[in-house]
Amino acid sequence: MKLTDFYYDLPKEYIAQHPAEPRDHARLMLYDRKTGDVEHTRFYNLVDELHEGDVLVFNDSKVIPARLYGKRVPTGGKVEVLLLTPVGDDKWEVLVKPGKKALPGTTIEFPEGLTCDIVERTDFGGRVVQFHYDGVFDDIIDRIGEMPLPPYIHEKMEDPDDYQTVYARERGSAAAPTAGLHFTDELLEKIRAKGVEEVFVTLHVGLGTFRPVEEDNIEDHEMHSEFYSITKDAADKINTAKAEGRRIIAVGTTSIRTLESAGTTGTLQAGSGWTNIFIYPGFTFHIVDALVTNFHLPESTLLMLISAMSTREKILHAYEIAVQEKYRFFSFGDAMFIR
Repeated sequence: MKLTDFYYDLPKEYIAQHPAEPRDHARLMLYDRKTGDVEHTRFYNLVDELHEGDVLVFNDSKVIPARLYGKRVPTGGKVEVLLLTPVGDDKWEVLVKPGKKALPGTTIEFPEGLTCDIVERTDFGGRVVQFHYDGVFDDIIDRIGEMPLPPYIHEKMEDPDDYQTVYARERGSAAAPTAGLHFTDELLEKIRAKGVEEVFVTLHVGLGTFRPVEEDNIEDHEMHSEFYSITKDAADKINTAKAEGRRIIAVGTTSIRTLESAGTTGTLQAGSGWTNIFIYPGFTFHIVDALVTNFHLPESTLLMLISAMSTREKILHAYEIAVQEKYRFFSFGDAMFIR
């Protein structure tokens, strides 16, 4: 399949710059994955589409203030560093802007005595850096870092919690698992009261989720690895539900990638590891039956993933309808329930 097969035209004014208020008042497209039929409602009505015994699987990863601003030593040139993935012993994989002068051996200074040395280049245009500091790294990052909003969001975010899910708890993401941004504590209470089971997994969102596809043939694209973790309790609950014929509903593409990475045999395996799974049309799903997701960028791996749950043609037709109906797109935008 060609990259251009996943293109659609989106007016810039439909890119959401802030979340709906309240969050669960975003619009929700109900999408039948077999027929391609669509209906329109509000996200708070998702509870009406769920059945007793359904299992909702959430990614509980928490976004860290991963964007740091510093200067090169000794020139003083300004540098932006985006934290992606910790690789142990105070080393991180990062993206550095501007990148041309970010050569191994370069030192970057940040506020509060934090410094890093560039150790090596990575295969995907990033760098591995070694941090040096006094105190607690997470505390320093919380004080000097900024939330790493996507480049298509141009309006200032007044409240950093707008870019966190209400159930976020495991620090480590460089971007939010945005499908979960639509849930409120009140909506979750209603969902529980209906007899829907909650399960949490963790995938720390890094370069793999938002790295653009540059190859003309999408099969040639290589995903960047991201860290995931599934507890034994979570795996047991999902496997029991599968055995009983109950629906497994992933909240967000990161949840679906976690489940399908660890469930290739049809039985979900507990544990942690790294996944570079790339899901596109033709993929066979072993765990997930339905998906709550946002509207994704043209030619993105996320659009390819949701196309695999139906067909590329039907999904793109649904996106055409969303544009006609003036849905809000991307991270702070509206949602789909693919069932």
